[in-house]
Amino acid sequence: MKILACNSNRPLAEAIAEYMTMSITKASVRRFSDMEVFVEVHENVRGEDVFVIQSTCYPTNDNLMELLITLDALKRGSARRITAVIPYFGYARQDRKSGPRTPISAKLVANLITTAGADRVVTLDLHSGQIQGFFDIPLDNLYAAPVFVNDIRARYDNVMIVSPDVGGVVRARAIASRIDADLAIIDKRRERAGVSEVMNIIGDVKGRRCILVDDIVDSAGTLCNAAEALMKSGAVSVSAYVTHGVLSGGAVARVTSSPLEELVITDSIPATEAMKLAHNIRQSTIAPLMAESIQRISEERSVSSLFD
Repeated sequence: MKILACNSNRPLAEAIAEYMTMSITKASVRRFSDMEVFVEVHENVRGEDVFVIQSTCYPTNDNLMELLITLDALKRGSARRITAVIPYFGYARQDRKSGPRTPISAKLVANLITTAGADRVVTLDLHSGQIQGFFDIPLDNLYAAPVFVNDIRARYDNVMIVSPDVGGVVRARAIASRIDADLAIIDKRRERAGVSEVMNIIGDVKGRRCILVDDIVDSAGTLCNAAEALMKSGAVSVSAYVTHGVLSGGAVARVTSSPLEELVITDSIPATEAMKLAHNIRQSTIAPLMAESIQRISEERSVSSLFD
């Protein structure tokens, strides 16, 4: 068994390897002068079970190409089984035709990863469940819920879990049931990508510590609007637990000036300097969860039992 890291999230890969008391396989993932990606693996991988750790976050296309070329290099190096470990799966929000003559890019990326040589995919909190069906190879969709539940139990009481939209109810309910908390839902209207408006709050949040739960925070407009609406409805405080902290554009500034007491994100995407300096943004590591999953896959043991 070997662990190989590309460049998108080296700190997470190192944390996973350290948890498993392993060293990362020596490899060069670099650019030619015209920015073409070149990959060279410096260790023998013939007959090995290789796990490639690479989030396809910003710059998405560069990181995706790194992953695809690394998979090809391992396939041509006669690795026995190649598993693409993608903590953050880019293009996941393009999982259906949103209008006439638009692509389903998540399916295209699934095809690329499969064709490049992956035998299996491991990812975390996919934006929608149907993406699992886009792959013709086994896919393990892990959940950050156990990490969030432990953190919430240690820090909060009298909480109400809030889903920021109807589509995230299943995710929010899973966490609410684990900590025996009530559930509220925000009914929002999205005029266009990245812009949303809170319409109604389903549930009584007055006097409660509200915790918003979501899979991706990008522009942070939805979260900040939801936090303001909850505070106006009588909530004592509002925090948010989100798996993937994309936080593009002016999102960090938006979060720091919002009523959010705290935004907790995982390290599926490496933190920028602005995120590290923000007073109300905190990262929680998923390295032990990912490491345990990798170990179980390598030993052909159950992964789903991690979340029972």
